[in-house]
Amino acid sequence: MKPTGRRAFLSSASAAIMSSTTARAETTKIVMGTAMEGGTVAAYGGSFITVMRSVDPIFEIKGTPTKNIMGNVAMLEAGEADIALVFGEVAHELFAGIGRPPTKLKVICVMYSTPGMFVVRSDTRFREISDLRRREVVWNGRDSGLAVQARYVMDGLGLDIDRDFTAIYTDRITDGPPMVIDGRAAALWGGGRRWLGFLDVANNPRGARFIVPTAAEIEQIRKKHPFMASFTVPASSYRGQQEPLTTVGTWSFVLARADLDEAVGYRLAAGLHKAERLSQLSKQLAESTVKNTLAAIPSKDVLQPGVARYFKEKNLMPA
Repeated sequence: MKPTGRRAFLSSASAAIMSSTTARAETTKIVMGTAMEGGTVAAYGGSFITVMRSVDPIFEIKGTPTKNIMGNVAMLEAGEADIALVFGEVAHELFAGIGRPPTKLKVICVMYSTPGMFVVRSDTRFREISDLRRREVVWNGRDSGLAVQARYVMDGLGLDIDRDFTAIYTDRITDGPPMVIDGRAAALWGGGRRWLGFLDVANNPRGARFIVPTAAEIEQIRKKHPFMASFTVPASSYRGQQEPLTTVGTWSFVLARADLDEAVGYRLAAGLHKAERLSQLSKQLAESTVKNTLAAIPSKDVLQPGVARYFKEKNLMPA
């Protein structure tokens, strides 16, 4: 018999209390290392938190601004962050054990592709990478992910960013664009299809020109560094950019500390996949798909165990 009156009220109240208790019990709190304020990486971190909250409201992720990508790695390995954002070149060194033992950190998902290139003012004569030799170039922070990427790209061409250019390193990612705009620097190295630093230079009254490796240079870079991929920045991604730009770069990742609970990884994967299925991934997270993650990782072994279990259970990845 369906309860009525006071019995119905008490039954409803009891259910509400039990539901509230269950929700509190299931609340998960994790810390996410992001990046310096003002950059694309920091914007991605904020969007990641917002999207996860929308699909899993009781999953509490706290974003922590960090000085640079290497700082994120140190935080993860010290257990000071649960997940963090890491550039592709840095992740490559971690997984390959370059200059250190191979990392035990694990992949949650890809962030986005990072095609690297230079931006100069449109009223300068610089049109090729060789034109920038011995010129003032802003590489961003010395230990930033963008500087690591630039070292690989230039090394693939037989160049050194400190020896063959007049290197400028900045404390803040927002310091570089004004240097190009006012002429203190000839060029700024950056990465991404809508990188904020490129937008700043492109939107200045003097306009911008982008410099990427030639087809022969791309082949040369990838021959020396096979982990780098070829990416194309569509035309009109930036003001005044009339043609598509083909260059090299990598996929950046959301990494997890080695001992992150498998259940947390599973929940992150489930939330992101739900947002993907429901077309709720923001523009910053548009490339953080299951397909891109599986295509970008060097092997399935680097997936966080909970992520791998979710992919297998949903038949998204072979067992």
